[in-house]
Amino acid sequence: MIKQLQLFLLSMTIVFSSTAQQSSAVSIIPQPAKMVYGNGVFTLPDNLTITISNADSLQQMAASLTHILQWRNNHITVVTETKNASSGIFLDLNPTADIPAEGYELRTDASGIVITASSGSGIFYGIQTLLKLLPKSVENKNNTAMYGTWAVPYINISDAPRFGWRGLMLDVSRHFFTVDEVKDYIDQMAKYKFNILHLHLSDDQGWRLKIKSLPKLTEVGAWRVNKTGTFGRFSPPTPDEPKTYGGFYTQDDMKTIIRYAAEHFISILPEIDMPGHSLAAIASYPELSCTTGTYAVNSGEQLMVWPGGGKHFYGLLDNTLCPASEKTYAFIDKVFTEIAALFPFPYIHMGGDETARNFWEKSDAIKALMKEQHLANLDEVQSYFVKRVEQIINAKGKKMIGWDEILQGGLAPNAAVMNWQSPQSAIEATKQGHEVVMCPTAYTYLDYMQGDAAIEPPVYASLRLKKAYQFEPVPDGANAALIKGGQANLWTEQVYNMRHAEYMTWPRAFAIAEVLWSPKNTRNWDNFVQRVETQFERFDIAGVKYSPSMYDPIFDIQKKDTATLLVTLSTEVSGLDIHYSFDNSFPDQFYPTYSGTLTVPKDAAALKVITYRNGAPVGRMMVMPVTEMRKRAGLK
Repeated sequence: MIKQLQLFLLSMTIVFSSTAQQSSAVSIIPQPAKMVYGNGVFTLPDNLTITISNADSLQQMAASLTHILQWRNNHITVVTETKNASSGIFLDLNPTADIPAEGYELRTDASGIVITASSGSGIFYGIQTLLKLLPKSVENKNNTAMYGTWAVPYINISDAPRFGWRGLMLDVSRHFFTVDEVKDYIDQMAKYKFNILHLHLSDDQGWRLKIKSLPKLTEVGAWRVNKTGTFGRFSPPTPDEPKTYGGFYTQDDMKTIIRYAAEHFISILPEIDMPGHSLAAIASYPELSCTTGTYAVNSGEQLMVWPGGGKHFYGLLDNTLCPASEKTYAFIDKVFTEIAALFPFPYIHMGGDETARNFWEKSDAIKALMKEQHLANLDEVQSYFVKRVEQIINAKGKKMIGWDEILQGGLAPNAAVMNWQSPQSAIEATKQGHEVVMCPTAYTYLDYMQGDAAIEPPVYASLRLKKAYQFEPVPDGANAALIKGGQANLWTEQVYNMRHAEYMTWPRAFAIAEVLWSPKNTRNWDNFVQRVETQFERFDIAGVKYSPSMYDPIFDIQKKDTATLLVTLSTEVSGLDIHYSFDNSFPDQFYPTYSGTLTVPKDAAALKVITYRNGAPVGRMMVMPVTEMRKRAGLK
């Protein structure tokens, strides 16, 4: 099957039509592997027939498609046949078809629309492509009106994903998202052919899944003092402040999410982070710590210190499970017993990242463990813990995956690695025969700022859309056969609600979707931007929030001398005009157009900029204070 898929993808190239009008009508993310345009369009008739080849497997998908297409004064009939019905849509599930798993073929001509696949997921992805071929009004959730004629261009598409693991990670620990909000997120990601939702279910700020054998995890660990402002800078909660912020999923809630995701061919990967990032668990069961103390769920006050300059981070209190205590492993066994029974996905994520070890260094219990187990250093203590956890997970019939810190001290024998740091970790893991999922911070961290800090919510790093689109999941030197795919990660310390989660996810997740699905040699930035803009129009109709950061100027600020600043402006998107002012007024298209490096006037207080295209504003009004520019240039 792997060779078949490789040959299939190698044979695919984008065939561009000589007819510009036809190609401009097609805007699909992720880009299909092969598209051949015909001449003409198929108009959906008022009385539409959806024919399915298998009632058991395709009935639900046909019903969902009917719901989407059911506009005013239109009648849709679903029938089951083994051959194509003319002038309609035919969903042809053929297990013997020479089409890779998750792949599909879509053909549109005068006789109608045919989607053929060898698997249900292939039919589903073919439907997602079909919906992108329809006008943007198909995104109207109410389906109360028809906006013009709905037609699909004549086209032949052959498509299959480059990688089998195409994920998004949603951190529901730092901020809790309801079942309905998670369902909405699933709806959005399914449209772009993601197939894994990684839920970060525990951390210092909250435990989000009911464990029946450990009730305090949600009675205590799911709740904290509510704080508003900048995460990591909150004042420590006082004893009298109520712990009313939070929430958790009952097991029935999670079954609902799992079932809903499965209907969209998305698997749920559960993560319980350990031994670090475990303060919510320790607040619930203090005996899990090596360090005696009083513990509470973190509300966003500073918990860790990151000195930089090569110095290792450390914790202000011990937020780690104690690897020297058998109580810890009994606890983990109970947790993963219930998780393994609840989640069908073959992997369980055990975290393993950012373990602050300064309290381990002082612990008599850790010192005794090192002596007893002949552990030379704290890396080997972590490795001892990870291997014990893997034994527990494997005993439940599951495979273990963890962040790439689980390589430290020696990797557990059957573990998979989720690489978020240096690609060298991924290379080393594959050389040792371990599977790897790629999510490097430089390309896939959706919590990073999308544009300049002058306009974006403040975060310690940036990731622009163009950089995300440059993500290559197979590092040079890695065993490509062991790279399962990749994902983008949305940590939610600074994401307080689902509207902002959408803003942080899109459009950068478009880039990750295309990188993980489409053939590498079809990547084209300018073409991608055009397709992103079409998705923006669809999101406007669907009511999904997104970031317009790709239109905003990029500032390069240098000092000419101790008193003079030079500003160079650029944009990710070509064809934009940048208008600017230094006089405290708000520029528009009648203000000066940027054409080269600017010298900041001696007494100016701020530079204001906005981008236009064809006389209309596309970017946001940005204000860059001169004090900030001096700071960036290294001037006092």
